[in-house]
Amino acid sequence: MTLFRHSGRISWVLLAWFVMPPAASAMCIPSPDPAIRSIQSQVPKDAAKALTLIRAKLDAQSHETGAGSIAFLAGLYAVQAEAYEILELSAATRTAATEGLKLATEVHDPVHLQLLSAYAESAFGGAAIAAAITTIEAARLAQAPGSAAGTCLLITRGLLENREDRADLAIVTLTQAYRATLSSTQAEARMFAASVLSIVMRSMGDYPQALALNKQQIDWDVAHHAYLSLSVSHFMRGQILKLMGSYPDAVVEYFEARKLSVQLGDEQGVAYADQGICGAHVELDEFEAAQQECAGAMQIFSATHAEAAVKEVRALLARIDLRQGRPGAALVTLNGVLDQDGADLPPLHVPELFELRARANAAMHKYRNAYNDLHEYIERHAAANAAERYRQDGALRARFETDREIERNASLQRELALSREQSQRQAQQLRLNAIVVVVGVGVIALLIYFLVANFRYRQQLQKLASQDGLTGLPNRRRTAELALAAMQNARAARLPLAVAIIDMDHFKVINDRCGHAAGDHVLREFARAGGAALHDTDILGRWGGEEFLLVMPGATLEVAIANLERLRTLVFGIKLPASGAGLRVSVSAGVAPLESNVKSLDDLIARADSALYTAKNDGRDLVRVADPAYVTGAHAIRRVQRQ
Repeated sequence: MTLFRHSGRISWVLLAWFVMPPAASAMCIPSPDPAIRSIQSQVPKDAAKALTLIRAKLDAQSHETGAGSIAFLAGLYAVQAEAYEILELSAATRTAATEGLKLATEVHDPVHLQLLSAYAESAFGGAAIAAAITTIEAARLAQAPGSAAGTCLLITRGLLENREDRADLAIVTLTQAYRATLSSTQAEARMFAASVLSIVMRSMGDYPQALALNKQQIDWDVAHHAYLSLSVSHFMRGQILKLMGSYPDAVVEYFEARKLSVQLGDEQGVAYADQGICGAHVELDEFEAAQQECAGAMQIFSATHAEAAVKEVRALLARIDLRQGRPGAALVTLNGVLDQDGADLPPLHVPELFELRARANAAMHKYRNAYNDLHEYIERHAAANAAERYRQDGALRARFETDREIERNASLQRELALSREQSQRQAQQLRLNAIVVVVGVGVIALLIYFLVANFRYRQQLQKLASQDGLTGLPNRRRTAELALAAMQNARAARLPLAVAIIDMDHFKVINDRCGHAAGDHVLREFARAGGAALHDTDILGRWGGEEFLLVMPGATLEVAIANLERLRTLVFGIKLPASGAGLRVSVSAGVAPLESNVKSLDDLIARADSALYTAKNDGRDLVRVADPAYVTGAHAIRRVQRQ
């Protein structure tokens, strides 16, 4: 499966976040030698077995010196580089390609182009990728327009652009390559373009298109008995389905990938499949099965010193521990995973790891650490969202520009044909002009669709960044923003305002006895009760865990207490499962009015928090008012004590 080795040191990266196609795109260019082509056809079926055959032939051929022998030797190096590449042995790929390029130097020689592509596709890191793109583009421009070799080199360029995190460039390049193969006999090139384009579409969130392209690759692999490529294609399909939230379907695809990897003796393929199955089972709350699968993946990754993959699996195990009420074990694991603050992990994964550790810290009553992790999560999540929006916008513009350019070229060709036949085909010209108008309207409609879709996408991202996924209430960051604005408005208009901190009583006991699903149900029902009990102008947001912040603009202290008592009464109606016999849902609350001596929002919240501590200390299921003589200071200590 997907492993990268640089300068003799193995560096493993989760397949979901890289862009390597199921087979080396150098294989897009067939060898001119039938004997070499026969060996080349074995590579996608079983690359390790093909390598054994290639090494034997290289040993036998090394003493031959004739021109034909040199060409055959170069061809062997090209297929060897392809086999190493499909196994992701980057250093070995570069070595084989370098040896072959010493023998095959002519720019139009298919073997030279095979070697050049294999060497370029083993490039990682900004400078190396940029240099590889320059080399590949120079070679492409030297080929005949519309040639199969030129198309294959275009695919290699698109692969490198996507690896450079330039989906906006890759989508244009790969779409151009894919379209170039539709009306030709370049079937191999079409499949390589489809496999890479599927990955780019997945990274853009266009999952239906990614699945359609992936299905083309699977059908091709089955028809050509390319079992190693097929195992990766099934794994990639599982990744797409998991991102879509179709976890049972994803498990089916992962099992298909695993079965093929077992048949091929591909231990790394088995490990990645087990990791994918484990992740899907975690999402399905099937923790026992997930733990076994992650343990299997961990054993293989640890044996090969695959540090990044090991951390991915450990993060899944920490999630299982936390969901099963073992926050201490989860915290120890996550501290190891984040020992480099996420610098050695895929950037898209890192924010959720900080959020996960924040929950583990909170469960262990380490609130300062939990706050720091939540702050880190918010910062990184916002940065990741901004980067993703920028990338998606760029890719969307690129897709539109590609379609528009294709249509523009088609229009120019039609106009040229009409100008040559204008005198004989007046009626046909009128019909074609009408077609141009219809196409123009279609392009405008397409542009409007893209703009509307982009606007909706931005709205969805803004909602995700400001809303708590479980309760639908504003999350901590958004609640703080709304509370600060309400406080400033109240001061400016000299109107009353009250703030309350509300905490679920004995929530850990409910989770332990009834399960986390019941705990999630209680939190959702509390949010619904808040909507029924409070005024439209009131702001109720999730402050963290089972704690909520309520801001009541225009409310005097008496009105605020009445609101809280009404909410407290409604909470009694939340039902628990049979395992919760003897338990009932209740809340404690502390409320503080906005007074002249309140210096800041933090000061006001701290006063309400102190009153909440009093309510907890007095027996719970109570509403208490902040002491007017409250002095900030031991807030963190009180928070720990009341738990």
